[in-house]
Amino acid sequence: MSGPGIDYQAVFQAMPGAVALLTTGLVYADVNEAFLSISGRTREQLVGRYLFDVFPDNPQDPSATGMRNLRASLERVAATGERDSMALQRYDVEHPDRPGEWRERYWSPVNTPVLAPDGSVALLLHRVEEVTELIRARGGEDRAQILESELYTRARELQEVNERLRRAHAREREVALHLQEAMLPTPRLLGRHQAAVRYRPATGALNVCGDWYDLVDLPGRTAVAVGDVVGHGLRAAGVMGQLRSALSAASRVADGPAQALDVLDLYARDIFGAESTTAVSVFIDWDSRTLAYSSAGHPPPALCHPDGTVVLLDGATDPPLGAAPDHASRPQRHTGFADGAVLVLYTDGLVERRREDIDTGLARLTRTLAEHHTAAPDALADVLLGNLLPPTGSTDDTALVVLRLRPPSEAGRPYAG
Repeated sequence: MSGPGIDYQAVFQAMPGAVALLTTGLVYADVNEAFLSISGRTREQLVGRYLFDVFPDNPQDPSATGMRNLRASLERVAATGERDSMALQRYDVEHPDRPGEWRERYWSPVNTPVLAPDGSVALLLHRVEEVTELIRARGGEDRAQILESELYTRARELQEVNERLRRAHAREREVALHLQEAMLPTPRLLGRHQAAVRYRPATGALNVCGDWYDLVDLPGRTAVAVGDVVGHGLRAAGVMGQLRSALSAASRVADGPAQALDVLDLYARDIFGAESTTAVSVFIDWDSRTLAYSSAGHPPPALCHPDGTVVLLDGATDPPLGAAPDHASRPQRHTGFADGAVLVLYTDGLVERRREDIDTGLARLTRTLAEHHTAAPDALADVLLGNLLPPTGSTDDTALVVLRLRPPSEAGRPYAG
């Protein structure tokens, strides 16, 4: 019997393990027979009810932490879309027929996201195995009892260590984000252009603070760049700050983007953690209405012409920083543009998704850009983020620059589309 012919409701009910399906609001959506058996509850007592109304902590035990730990795990799965295996828990359960009588129970829970077609978390699968009898084993097996007691103690200690690590990671993430914000202020020259910049950190992860953007105004031209440092956290933020500053300085004296990236490549070779960084630079010549671009292993910028035609600027791509031969100059290409065209630079967090080819993300980018290209840059930037980032957030941070290609002297006039 193959996929469509399988009665998955019957499979769910027949599973030997105790499984419950919860909404992201932690309300029971369904439970299988094994779950009813070990919980001592009927389906009517569970389905449609809030988890912790049915199973609160034992009020007679001031040290009870089962409810708090389970809630934290489920909320983490709902927020991140990632599976969470919990340490062994003591979570006493009230006797269903004798209110106020609590039974000492031990559980081994695993919480797993059930994803909707759009990648958002639709339900939470809560699987539990009761190990009360193992923990409370009796019958002269003193060594076994000691080992079981040690197992429980070590599991509790491991959970406490994991919680401390999560708090430490959260603090480092917050510091790194503040550092990122300080090093990526909205460029002052945005007021001279119809432009928008965005930075979105990865959701619920330390994989943040390696992306940057930059705009540099020069006589008759503007240099725009984005880059992505491999790594995460404070170290990546520090490397990012150095590379962003170096490329900004190089762009002020270079003949074009390829030379600016050549200089950045030489500089990056002496910066620990800068290897394999990707970057792309575009020089906009306002007089000749041409773009010069060069890429160091970075996703291609997108140029949307006034008629909605989108072109990916992928004709001058070379390896990431530190990976090209010392003697080789990076390639550079030119293309023309008409007033009112839109240039979009971004980092890979915008177009990459798990288990999806990057070409799918690039197609999603070009389609969204073509459909909304007449929007103002701020509105267009928000649409791109809304349409391209997964509903649960990206696992990588994202930098984005949207620039309406009109000379700075004409940037104040509204675009007629």
